[in-house]
Amino acid sequence: MREQYRAEGLAEAGLAATPVEQFARWFRQAATQAGLFEPNAMVVSTADAQGRPASRTVLLKQFDERGFVFYTNYGSRKGRDLAENPYVSLLFPWHPMARQVIVGGVARRTGRDETAAYFRTRPHGSQLGAWASAQSSVIATRAELETSYAELAARYPEGGQVPVPPDWGGFRVAPETVEFWQGRENRLHDRLRYVARPDGSWRVERLSP
Repeated sequence: MREQYRAEGLAEAGLAATPVEQFARWFRQAATQAGLFEPNAMVVSTADAQGRPASRTVLLKQFDERGFVFYTNYGSRKGRDLAENPYVSLLFPWHPMARQVIVGGVARRTGRDETAAYFRTRPHGSQLGAWASAQSSVIATRAELETSYAELAARYPEGGQVPVPPDWGGFRVAPETVEFWQGRENRLHDRLRYVARPDGSWRVERLSP
């Protein structure tokens, strides 16, 4: 189960000035040229105060020079981890393109106004789901979850406004490092990593594969 990568390489001279600009280039290619299914799917890895790690797949909802944003229940495993330890890793595994992007940084909650603005763009069913599920908590049966959803659907019918759950919202990951990985022949991959400087600029370093 081994593939020989033959993609074009990644050179320092061709990089964008900032990692977010470079990410935007690759993201557009993943979404349009490669047609990847959910190119905004990323593996979010956290660790609790004792250093015990956990990973899960989450959808990226926004990115700009301030960072990368996702939404979750603040009482979930990742929400609790980030309350204890704000350092996080994001991995975009774009395997069909022989590419991956790894973001390391610090996660901070988005403001409630920003959270509410995004929540209103979600489908009605997803809004109800945010209320119905106490994410990461143990439940006895699936019927318990479906009953909760049905009660919420009766309370907030389609077309009405669903309030934002108080324990639900966004995290923005401010990047400290962003690595762009391009698969190459003979496992001689290209790995270029942006590292934030104290003045807000970036330096680029090449990593051995």
